[in-house]
Amino acid sequence: MKIKLSSWRAPRFLWGVAIHSLLLSPFSAFAAEHIVNVYAWTGEIPEFAVRQFEKETGIKVNFSTYENNEIMYAKMRASDNPGYDVVIPTSYFVDRMRKQDMLERLDMSKLSNSKNLDPTFRHATYDPEAAFSIPHIWGLTGIFYNNHYYNGKTLKRWGSLWDKRFHNQLMLIDDMREVFSMALLSLGYSANDENPEHIQAAFLKLKTLMSNVKVFSSDTLISIMIDEDANVGMAWNGDAYKATLENPEVRFIFPEEGFVIWVDNFVIPKNAPHKDNGYAFINFLLRADVAREVALSIKFPTANVAARKQLPKEMRDSPIAYPSRDVLKHGQYLLDLSPDTLAIYEKYWEELKISG
Repeated sequence: MKIKLSSWRAPRFLWGVAIHSLLLSPFSAFAAEHIVNVYAWTGEIPEFAVRQFEKETGIKVNFSTYENNEIMYAKMRASDNPGYDVVIPTSYFVDRMRKQDMLERLDMSKLSNSKNLDPTFRHATYDPEAAFSIPHIWGLTGIFYNNHYYNGKTLKRWGSLWDKRFHNQLMLIDDMREVFSMALLSLGYSANDENPEHIQAAFLKLKTLMSNVKVFSSDTLISIMIDEDANVGMAWNGDAYKATLENPEVRFIFPEEGFVIWVDNFVIPKNAPHKDNGYAFINFLLRADVAREVALSIKFPTANVAARKQLPKEMRDSPIAYPSRDVLKHGQYLLDLSPDTLAIYEKYWEELKISG
């Protein structure tokens, strides 16, 4: 992940399944009827799903990938949509893009399989009308630890990570919003706080944590947990779940102060050249059988409740991958922040990384 700008869980899927990635520029066949141009996170839509869609519909998928929301957003802003029909921004970029009139208001009559979605992730704060986005996969941020080295009974809160016994032991997610959210929540503030005094307080608190930090990482979280290169710190629940499959000593905790929930969403950009094909592609991925196979492949929680019911019991009943609704009530979605507020966060983030 980048340091200077918030990169919401950017390269998490770099280890993931092979993706058919074709350059979309230039689009030599904009006017072609049987084409859909898809721009997605690396690893979130497996190649087999693309091939199956093409076989069933006769629509060719031009598939391009990105590693973080900022790359996607910059490309979308550069030319008032460079020809994409389906994009998959994360929660707070949906918030930003809908406010900037970059997204199509969805015609739900063309998304019959939306009935399969978990209502928990509809009408979220980043899209309160549920008018611009369709949830795809999701997760949340919490505390991981290795049961061989640490007792989870002493790790119930974010504040526990400041304990001196964790000197040079912690792994933190290399993401500005994530790390500041941890500090803000531990101080009793919102993860979306825009009060400069509160942001400064979070920065000062984080400075006192730096002596405990061993490594910042995003793209190697799973291997670090499996290989025990760090045995306590921050992680995404999906990565922690995958790590438990290789190292049964890995545990995960939902901090008592609260946590951040993220959702990657299908959207149709304004000026999409093949909107109907975009709807067809999204509706295909919302089919229970397809969403099930995608979830099995990437092993991140699906927002498709019909697909979840078809997952193997050990996966669908995992309290790490699929925490209860009572647990989820303590989560917050990240929202877009004003440019002035982001500048404050970025300044402190740079100072924090230098001090480490």
